Amino acid sequence: MMIKEEESLKKRLISSIEKCKAEMDTLCLELQLNGFEEETGITMLQQEKNIRTQVEALVKEKTRRMQQLKSLLDQDQDLCDILCSMPYGIAPDSVPTPEQLESLSQHIANQNAEKARRHAEFMDLKKQITVYMAELEHIPETSFEKDVVCEDEDHFCLSRDNITSLKLLVCQLEERKAENEAVCEAHREKIQRLWDRLQVPQEEREAFNDHMVASRKRNLEALQAEVQRLEELKLLNIRHVTDAIRSEIAVFWEKCFFSSDQRQAFAPYFSEDFTEELLSLHDAEIQRLKQHYENHKELFDGVQQWEDSWRLFLELEKKATDPTRFTNRGGNLLKEEKQRSELHKSLPKLEKKLKAQIDAWESEQDREFLVNGQKFLQYVEEQWELHRIEKEKEKQERHLKKSKQTEEDMLYGTAVRTPTKRRLLTTTTPNKSRKFNATSSISSATPNSTSRSVFGGTVCRSPVPRLPLSANKVGFIIKTEEHTYDLLAQNSANKDTLEYSLLQSKCCFYFSFVQKIFLRCLLEVLKLIK
Repeated sequence: MMIKEEESLKKRLISSIEKCKAEMDTLCLELQLNGFEEETGITMLQQEKNIRTQVEALVKEKTRRMQQLKSLLDQDQDLCDILCSMPYGIAPDSVPTPEQLESLSQHIANQNAEKARRHAEFMDLKKQITVYMAELEHIPETSFEKDVVCEDEDHFCLSRDNITSLKLLVCQLEERKAENEAVCEAHREKIQRLWDRLQVPQEEREAFNDHMVASRKRNLEALQAEVQRLEELKLLNIRHVTDAIRSEIAVFWEKCFFSSDQRQAFAPYFSEDFTEELLSLHDAEIQRLKQHYENHKELFDGVQQWEDSWRLFLELEKKATDPTRFTNRGGNLLKEEKQRSELHKSLPKLEKKLKAQIDAWESEQDREFLVNGQKFLQYVEEQWELHRIEKEKEKQERHLKKSKQTEEDMLYGTAVRTPTKRRLLTTTTPNKSRKFNATSSISSATPNSTSRSVFGGTVCRSPVPRLPLSANKVGFIIKTEEHTYDLLAQNSANKDTLEYSLLQSKCCFYFSFVQKIFLRCLLEVLKLIK
C-alpha cells in the first residue's frame, strides 16, 4: 500500500515537473529569457517545488509587463488622438521586453512634450485670433473658426495641419487688419487735407477725433462716410480747393528745385476755368510731386543743406568785410570766423558727397538731375564763380575808395580815430559845428589847437592851397565820405602857422596809416586763433 502511494506520488511529481518545465519554457520564450538550470543532488519533491516557484515568478513578470504595456498603449492612444499622430508600433497582445517598454515610455514622454509645445502654440495663436477678430469685429463663420474660438481648448485637435491652419488664419487676419489700417490711414490723410482745404472749423474736427485713431470696422465706415461728405463739399468749393492745392504744388516745386520751364509745363496751374476736371488734374499733380519728392528725398535734402550752408557762408563773408564788427562784444567775431572757416571746409566735402549721389541717381534714372533747370554741379560752380567775381569787385572798390581817400587826406587833412578809450587832453568842442568870425578865428588859432570831431577822433588841420567858393562866409563845412571837418575861413595866415599845420597834417596821416595796419594785423591774429 505504501509502495503504491509512493509510486503514485512519484508519477504526480514527474508529471508536475514536466508540466512546469513546459510552461517555464513557454514563459521564457515569451519573456525572451534564458532557461533556468536545474540543481543537482536534490530530491524530486524539492525539484518540483523549485520549478513551480520559477514558473510563478515568470507568470508574475509576464502579468506586470502586460499591464505596463496596456497602460502605456492607452496613453499613447490618447496622445495620438490629440496630436493626430500614428500609434507606437508594438503589438498589444505580445509580451514586451524591458527595452521595448523603455522605448515606449520614452516615446510617450516625447509625445507629452510635443503636446505641451503645441498647446502653448495653440493658446498663443488663439489669443491673436481672438484679438484680431475683435478689432475687425469679425464673427467666426467657418466650422474651423468656431472650433478655435468657441470650443473647449482641451478638446481641440493639436495636429500639425491644425496648427498650420491656425497660423494661416492669423496671417489672413493680420493682412485684413493691415489692409484696414492702410485704408483708414489713407482716409485720414485725405480727410485732413480736405479739412485744411475747406477750412473746416476746429470744433467739427474734434467731434470726429474718435475715428481718427482706431481702425475698427465702425471706424472705417465712419471714415468712408466723412470722405464722401467732404468730397461733395469740395465740389461746391472748387475754386477755393484748387487754390489750396496750387499752394501745395508751389511748395513742392520749391522742394524739388523745379525750373521755370518745368513749372510752366503744368498748364492747368495757370488756368482760370475752375471745373471738376481741373481739380482732378491738380490732385493728380500734387500726388505725383509728393511721390517724386519721397522717392528722392535724401538727394533733395542734401541739395537744400548745401543751399542753407552756402547762404550762411555768404552772410559770414559779408560780415567779415564789415569794419564795425570789431566793436562787437561777447566773442562774436571769433565765433563767426570759426564758423566761416568750418563752412569753407565742409562745403567742398558736401559737394563731393552730392556729386557721388547725383552720379548714382543719373545712372539709375537715365536722365540728368537738374536744380532750377540746370545741372547741380554746374549750378555750384556758377555760385562759386559769382562769389569770386563779387569779392574781386569789392576788392577793387575798396582799393579805389582807399586811393580816393588818400588823395583827399593829402589835400584836406585826415581825421584820426584812436582805438583806445582814453580821451586826449585837448580842448573839446560840441558835436554841432559852429561858425566864428574871422577875428576870433585868427586869435584863437594856436599851433597846438585841436578839436574833437563828431566821430570821437582828433581833427588835424592842414592849410588849403585855394579857398572854396564859400570862403566869403564866416565859416563853412567840408564833408567827405568818412569825416566832417570844420574849416574856418582865413583871409590871411601867418607863414609859421601854415608850416606847422602842414607838418601836423602829415603826422596825423601817418598815424592813421599805422592804425589801419594795426587793425589788419589784429584781424589776421583772430583768424589764426581757431
